Amino acid sequence: MATTNFTSVPIIDLSKADTPATRAELLEDLRHAVTSIGFLYVSNHGVPTHVIQSLVVALPKLFALPEEEKTKVALENSPHFLGYSGTGSETTAGQIDKREQYEFATELQDDWREGQPSADRLKGPNQWPETYPALRPIVETYISSLTQLSTTFLHLVAESLNLPSSTFIPFLSDQHRLKLVHYPASETGAGQGVGPHKDSSGWWTFLLQASPPHIKGLQALNKAGEWIDIPNIHGTFVVNIGQGFEVVTNGVCKATTHRVLSGADERYSVPFFQGMRRDLTKEEAVGALKEHFESNEFARGDESVEGREIDSAFLRGKYDTWGETQLRTKIRSHKEVGKKFYADVFDKYVNED
Repeated sequence: MATTNFTSVPIIDLSKADTPATRAELLEDLRHAVTSIGFLYVSNHGVPTHVIQSLVVALPKLFALPEEEKTKVALENSPHFLGYSGTGSETTAGQIDKREQYEFATELQDDWREGQPSADRLKGPNQWPETYPALRPIVETYISSLTQLSTTFLHLVAESLNLPSSTFIPFLSDQHRLKLVHYPASETGAGQGVGPHKDSSGWWTFLLQASPPHIKGLQALNKAGEWIDIPNIHGTFVVNIGQGFEVVTNGVCKATTHRVLSGADERYSVPFFQGMRRDLTKEEAVGALKEHFESNEFARGDESVEGREIDSAFLRGKYDTWGETQLRTKIRSHKEVGKKFYADVFDKYVNED
């Protein structure tokens, strides 16, 4: 049954896929994780240690850049919602998030033209800090490695759900997104680093907890409405389901609600959001595998009251395409960018409640 009262999150050893003797065990463990919990760790994932470590070392340098350098690559300059945003500039669940972040994505050209869907403007180039030229190859290598890992992972998820391994690949976007996040230390104790939410920016999320293991903050919500700590386990990525995958699996694989609490120590984290096709409609997403996931093989469990109340436009079918629901989420989180570049839809998205 989906989203059980878990008290810990399983570690899935991806190296077990390499031999027939252990592959069946891996697929069984993975099936349980994606249908019953929605959160998991992956170990032996194949991303080179030096790729991860280069990014971890870069984070303090990046966030220590002078404010004028950060301003030059401010997210408010980008219709693609790529760039730097300062502490308190983003809201989740109606409350201010205590974090600063840089947003990057697969490097693509901005080829949007008048008359095309507004959501197609989300695709475009990154903003790179001029005074830290070493950052670009570090981030681009990391995005490339996580793109490969996330694609391999989707093949295994499909197999675990008794589908052909390539089933989910046609749902993917040409652009995946990455956040480099810094949660400043809080002098007042625990506060909202980022509020309760279900990931709306991707198909799946692969999170690197980039601070020392003793620094906590990430929590997931189980079916009973209890917040469960997701510890920082060296050598792993935390993986969780996004809203789009819940729709495609007809609620069999639920996006689990999670949050980050700020604390006495500063914290760094790096979520990679596996992109979903912007033109994917709710009708296509629900209908593509409807018969398979409505079979007696699967059960759709309930979730906590808090989880059901999380803002989830695509899950509830408010808008027709994934791209539009993602644009809506971005505008609601970064209103100044919405006013500047999306005046035609700003009021509709911000005031729909």
